[in-house]
Amino acid sequence: METIIIYVVLFLVGIATGVAITYYFLRNALLKKGHAILEEAKEKAEVMKKEKILQAKEKFLQLKSEHQKLIDEKNRNIQKSENRIRQKETNLNQKIQETQRKNNELSALKANLNAQLELINKKQAELDKMHADQVQQLENISKLSAKEAKNQLIESLKGEAKAEAMMIIREITEEARLTAERNAKKIVVETIQRTASEHAIENTVTVFNIDNENIKGRIIGREGRNIRALESLTGIEIIIDDTPDAILLSGFDPIRREVARLSLQKLVADGRIHPARIEEVVTKTRKEVDQEILETGKRTVIDLGIQNMHHELIRLVGRMRYRSSYGQNLLSHSIEVARLSATMAAELGLNPKKAKRAGLLHDIGKIAENEAELPHALLGKKLAEKYKEHPDVCNAIGAHHDEIEMETLIAPIVQVCDAISGSRPGARREVVEAYIQRLKNLEQIALSYPGVVKTYAIQAGRELRVIVGADKVSDAEADSLSYDLSKKIQEEMTYPGQIKITVIRETRAINYAK
Repeated sequence: METIIIYVVLFLVGIATGVAITYYFLRNALLKKGHAILEEAKEKAEVMKKEKILQAKEKFLQLKSEHQKLIDEKNRNIQKSENRIRQKETNLNQKIQETQRKNNELSALKANLNAQLELINKKQAELDKMHADQVQQLENISKLSAKEAKNQLIESLKGEAKAEAMMIIREITEEARLTAERNAKKIVVETIQRTASEHAIENTVTVFNIDNENIKGRIIGREGRNIRALESLTGIEIIIDDTPDAILLSGFDPIRREVARLSLQKLVADGRIHPARIEEVVTKTRKEVDQEILETGKRTVIDLGIQNMHHELIRLVGRMRYRSSYGQNLLSHSIEVARLSATMAAELGLNPKKAKRAGLLHDIGKIAENEAELPHALLGKKLAEKYKEHPDVCNAIGAHHDEIEMETLIAPIVQVCDAISGSRPGARREVVEAYIQRLKNLEQIALSYPGVVKTYAIQAGRELRVIVGADKVSDAEADSLSYDLSKKIQEEMTYPGQIKITVIRETRAINYAK
């Protein structure tokens, strides 16, 4: 037992000794390896330190180089600025010297002028004295004062000067008229030659032709209910009388007359004529006419080459087809004015597109649906402004009857072309009473002048012949009378085209042989 214990003790002691030896050797090995790793780390750290120092030096050198470039650039700019300043100082000094020199010259010139002015004043005083002496001598010789002699001279020359002035005025006026008429006629003739337009005379009655008289009774209906329905729905008076194969549609609104005519045409072709059917046909026809109005407006602006016009203005242009002015179809008149205005504007070097647009829209106020109390030119201007037309176009529309001031050259062109289209023979009808009154007014204006014996308005009011007494009016006064009459007629009367004023002065010697 003891032996076993001893063996166990020895075994444990051996194990402990082996562990101690093993620990010793492992510790030495680990220490050696740690020293080696530490040395290696120190070497790597030293290498990295050197690399970083090297990079820092390179960065420093780079920054230093860039800084040096900036400093050099700034130095160069400063040097340039200093050079410019020196140059400006040199120029300024030169200008100061030049100004000083000019001031010196001006001072010398001023002194010289003052001396000359004093000399002139002295001579003027001497001349005034000599003139006074001469006037005194003349007064003594003529026994008249200077004022009396002056008045006599003025009176003697007054008539001659007035006659000469009238002759000069007449020559200048005639020359200006010939030149203006020649150029104006050339432009107007060339413009009219490029424009061709048909004119239809319209009135307030439309004739609806029928095949037989039996249709009249069907249109009237039982106790007149059909004709009453038609009149109430269309707003047109339907006249059925003894006129053979015809029914008259009477009304001031051409669009309503057209609706009534087309409705009657459809009802007669269909054969069913009763109030319900009449209402249906009239409603459908009115829509068709409205669509046709819009299509007419679109075709018109397309044919004229006008673009970007508001659709409401296009609709109003289409309505012009059913409106007449003094017997002249309004749409045809507006198209003609548009073409004339564009051609004339092109001849004068202006914008033909604006002129064409203004010419087409110049009478748009005549078919406006409200504010009828305004003149149609001003109403048309308001409509054009409402729908964003160009200010030049709006001004031309509003000024074509002189309700407002003309602001552009387009306005007088539109006014002239409107007169050309409306005053051409056959273009419009004129009320007989207004025509006769215009002739009477012409003659009355001429008779209001002293010395006028008789007056005759001839050639449809385009010429006024004035006969004056030979013993009451001289030749020079006849020229003056013709001129004054033309100015007064221009100011007081409204007329198409122009009026020629001819003053006739003659002396008749009459004797009788017995």
